[in-house]
Amino acid sequence: LVLSLFSLSRSTFSAFNRRRFSILGCSWRKQLSFEYISIMANIDPEIAKTQEERRKLEAEREGVSLTFVTLDRDLYGGNERDSYSTSIAPNDEEDPNLDTHGSLVAQRLASFTAPKSILNEVARLHSEDDDDDGGFKPRQTIAEREGEYRNRRLNRVLSPDRVDPFAMGEKTPDPSVRTYNDHMRETAVQREREETLRLIAKKKKLAEEAAKKQKDSAHSKKRNRWEQDGGAETSSKKAKASDSVWDATPGRVSVGRRNRWDEPTPGRVTDSDATPSGVTWDSTPKGYATPTPKRQRSRWDETPATMGSATYTPGFTPFQINLLGAMTPDQYNQARWEKEIEERNKPMSDEELDAMFPKGYKVLNQPASYVPIRSPARKVIGTPTPMTTPGYIIPEENRGQQYDVPPELPGGLPFMKPEDYQYFGALLNEEKEEELSPDEQKERKIMALLLKVKNGTPAQRKTALRQLTDKAREFGAGPLFNKILPLLMQPTLEDQERHLLVKVIDRILYKLDELVRPYVHKILVVIEPLLIDDDYYARAEGREIISNLSKAAGLATMIAAMRPDIDNADEYVRNTTARAFAVVASALGIPALLPFLKAVCQSKKSWQARHTGIKIVQQIAILIGCAVLPHLNSLVELIEHGLSDENLKVRTITSLSLAALAEASAPYGIESFDSVLIPLWKGIRSHRGKVLAAFLKAIGFIIPLMDAGYASYFTKEVMVILIREFQSPDEEMRNIVLKVVKQCVSTEGVEADYIRSDVLPEFFKHLWVKRMALDKRNYKSLVETTVEIAYKVGVADIVERLVNGLKDESELYRRMVMEAIDKVVTNLGASDIVARSEELLIDGILYAFQEQTNDDANVMLNGFGAVVNGLGQRVKPYLPQICGTIKWRLTYKSANVRQQAADLISRIAVVMKQCGEEQLMGHLGVVLYEYLGEEYPEVLGSVLGALKAIVNVIGMTKMTPPIKDLLPRLTPILKNRHEKVQENCIDLVGRIADRGAEFVPAREWMRICFELLEMLKAHKKGIRRATVNTFGYIAKAIGPQDVLATLLNNLRVQERQNRVCTTVAIAIVAETCSPFTVLPALVNEYRVPELNVQNGVLKSLSFLFEYIGEMGKDYIYAVTPLLEDALMDRDLVHRQTAASAVKHMALGVAGLGCEDALVHLLNLIWPNIFETSPHVINAVMEAIEGMRVALGGAVILNYCLQGLFHPARKVREVYWKIYNSLYIGAQDTLVASYPVFENEHTNVYSRPELTMII
Repeated sequence: LVLSLFSLSRSTFSAFNRRRFSILGCSWRKQLSFEYISIMANIDPEIAKTQEERRKLEAEREGVSLTFVTLDRDLYGGNERDSYSTSIAPNDEEDPNLDTHGSLVAQRLASFTAPKSILNEVARLHSEDDDDDGGFKPRQTIAEREGEYRNRRLNRVLSPDRVDPFAMGEKTPDPSVRTYNDHMRETAVQREREETLRLIAKKKKLAEEAAKKQKDSAHSKKRNRWEQDGGAETSSKKAKASDSVWDATPGRVSVGRRNRWDEPTPGRVTDSDATPSGVTWDSTPKGYATPTPKRQRSRWDETPATMGSATYTPGFTPFQINLLGAMTPDQYNQARWEKEIEERNKPMSDEELDAMFPKGYKVLNQPASYVPIRSPARKVIGTPTPMTTPGYIIPEENRGQQYDVPPELPGGLPFMKPEDYQYFGALLNEEKEEELSPDEQKERKIMALLLKVKNGTPAQRKTALRQLTDKAREFGAGPLFNKILPLLMQPTLEDQERHLLVKVIDRILYKLDELVRPYVHKILVVIEPLLIDDDYYARAEGREIISNLSKAAGLATMIAAMRPDIDNADEYVRNTTARAFAVVASALGIPALLPFLKAVCQSKKSWQARHTGIKIVQQIAILIGCAVLPHLNSLVELIEHGLSDENLKVRTITSLSLAALAEASAPYGIESFDSVLIPLWKGIRSHRGKVLAAFLKAIGFIIPLMDAGYASYFTKEVMVILIREFQSPDEEMRNIVLKVVKQCVSTEGVEADYIRSDVLPEFFKHLWVKRMALDKRNYKSLVETTVEIAYKVGVADIVERLVNGLKDESELYRRMVMEAIDKVVTNLGASDIVARSEELLIDGILYAFQEQTNDDANVMLNGFGAVVNGLGQRVKPYLPQICGTIKWRLTYKSANVRQQAADLISRIAVVMKQCGEEQLMGHLGVVLYEYLGEEYPEVLGSVLGALKAIVNVIGMTKMTPPIKDLLPRLTPILKNRHEKVQENCIDLVGRIADRGAEFVPAREWMRICFELLEMLKAHKKGIRRATVNTFGYIAKAIGPQDVLATLLNNLRVQERQNRVCTTVAIAIVAETCSPFTVLPALVNEYRVPELNVQNGVLKSLSFLFEYIGEMGKDYIYAVTPLLEDALMDRDLVHRQTAASAVKHMALGVAGLGCEDALVHLLNLIWPNIFETSPHVINAVMEAIEGMRVALGGAVILNYCLQGLFHPARKVREVYWKIYNSLYIGAQDTLVASYPVFENEHTNVYSRPELTMII
């Protein structure tokens, strides 16, 4: 029994079991304790000591008290070590020889599962839909989207307002206002502090490393423990244990260790075997009840016994009794501690204070506003409480309590987010405006307007933005920016909110103008982070704000604000400052900034200033592009000394700036770089790593600027370094090397033989490796460089070296090879490829096409199509094998494989026609016809696309299956709502209707017409366009009557998009079958008293006259009465659509003698020029423009003259708008129409030559 119990680990006993064994008082507990101690004696003394202390604490905490009931912690998760593993299973270690999937049974079970693609798709859908908000993901804030580097913007603080020296004139600035000198002094102190901290950290690190090194050298020779005798071991352990005194445990009297079996039995007064226990001031009080033998009971039914008791006598006044027995030890200790603290810290009496202080002190009266501190909750325990407690009282409801529901804001303000309360909380104060000061009223007004801009509806936002703009100078720059800029520094800001607040700053900058000078640095702190944002539009917004700010504040203020940040210790601040300076240079001109840049770039105080100054030049080149050419010499002279700077970072940024300048000025400006060629050349021979990469990048951009002879020489010189760096393991270096090789090879003057003999072998040996296919950036650069080399050396050399890679075991590498071959063959053709390479190419492409497993199949498909189309008729011997592969893959179980096979047919159908394989194409047509029942819409769309390609190539008569069998099978497919299926199916039907309508009966075409009406609802514009064109083909085939009846009935539907497409289809039918077949029905349909039908007829007329053009002269008089009625209708849409029809009519019949009808219609259009609806007024103005083309400018001028000088401003505005457009469109014709004035003494207005011509 002892051995079996001892084999259990100590930690497996819960506290509950320990107490049970302790209460039982087994007679063999001492023996077990001694055996346990003897076995544990070999443990390190430090460990044993720690375990002993832990057991002692556990015994004190977890002993069962007879005076009060404690909760069993085991039942409520109180044991903290239960979650630890107490033993190691024998099979936990993995056998390296076993497969990672587990046992053989597990492997067999793993094979019976869903396809991997389906599992991945399900996992992806779950990951997308697994959202706490029911599938609606919360908007991501800017701080969450940005990385650690960009989030440094939150570490910057808004500096205090600065003095505006231009506004003060000759006055001495107020000492309380922050000046430029103050800011520079603070910046210097901050820089010195950070440098000192950096040196301290560095010194500390060096000291630690030296100490560690010294310690390692001292313990380099370590004795083997088997060589040490026991005495030495004991003494060494004792010495080691006594090294630390402060945390040592006091020695014990007894030799044996205390064990959980040694605890005394509860209820016994004395125990001769027990170790005497010490009394400590914080120990738990023991009970004084006399122990009485009794039966074993559960402690749950025990009543807590008090340490002292008193009989309760009911009375009128409840009194305090001794409740210490019901206290927990923690409560008792807390009560003692509180009492002792209060005893020691009680306030002194006046007598005690008089005795302490000398004479002369007096007692002051407390202020009227003084409120004494209430007793905290921790002191409640010291307050006497009555024995009886009052009954339960229903708490009163707090009406002002907020249950996470945003309160309604007064004044129609929008809702307020929780994070907005710290900025707009003052709006919730219920204070009357009359009680506020003017500044407070202004502040509340600004906050209300900003809240509307940030969280309001579009209408509220527009109104608030206009008020902020109009009253900007009234509000003042200080109150505005002090409220706007903290909002932009908010960590929870979203993109939309930032856009709106930046728009506010942009608007008020125009109004405030020079008043923004004291706040320039504040604005820059907020706006500069936009310059490095991922979003292009955010960067454009930031550039626009800084540009407007620099124009408003002036160059001197901008330099004064940003100068301290140029040599800031934080690289983030220097980066954004350089970009902001580039924007200032583009706004105010580079020449104005050159003196400042010269001083910064040649700074002797810090390398950070030189680095930032040279980076400003780089950002200027990137920002303004070729506009840098007039200043190229000056900019190169500014930074050329940086190539020999003592700091490597300055050299790197200098070479990158030269690269940016050369890229911006290409293909001009080589003369400006003469002075830097020698330092660059020396640099690429002496540097390594990132500095070498930057130097190579600069040379790579400068070489294309050279003449052919110089470019050839320098390319050969630099190619030695580039070939050496082909083997570099650094990804960034490889990327730059590929870019430089591409630039050098594309330069005129570099010979193809040199590239073929010296560059290609090393290029393919070191760069065309599998590792390059893993990195997307290098993958793309390698393919582009290979294509550029192919332009120089020809397609044969490249394909010959790449073709073996199509059978590589790595799919990523095969895809990279296929993409390179695709681009090379597409751009250069395949005529240079020899027969052997041709065979290897087709074989490799077939292998790569069949072995692909990745979802991205377009690369292989495009490459296959490009090679087959490039080879042309040379591919005829391989077509049976290719078609066999296609047919086999059409039967594959994977939908992606079937889709790819069908897509390949559409790519190679033209080549099969060129090779005369019509029989093979007909066979493929029959195979595809059998797959029209495909259930996957993507595959079905590809099958229809392949059928369309075969029909286009082989013709209607030779098509198998025959058209009369194929078209009825397509009719039900038109109901499919998948876009790809709809688009390919309608294209195929339209092609058949165009070329082979006679093979299908008219009844089938009518069925298709009804199906096509549903396709007018498609979301994709290409589908709707193909549908209306198909209506024209069908009408041409079976006549317009039946088709037109179907379309006219469709004008009655409610959906606007459907009606618009129907009107377009009617116009196409009219164009295809002549207008006289359609116009009578349209004019008759206009008599239907239904708004949608009449609008549809008018829109059909508009499209009809747009399509038929000059043919409209025969029908203009027939539709004039209809247009008269429409132009006089009360409905705005009628007049708008009729004006649009008049515009197209006038443009079509210009110069064909229909001026009388047009003047009549102009008289009906002219009264509509005062309409306020934007759509109507646009249609009317366009109709007048059409009349100007058909009638001439003189007629429209006569209409204009009557209102150009009208007394009403709104009338004049409309007429001048018409006159301005007339002046732009018919300026020459107006000269003859101006009124004739009589000559004056000095001015002659007569134009005799013009009069003679007229």
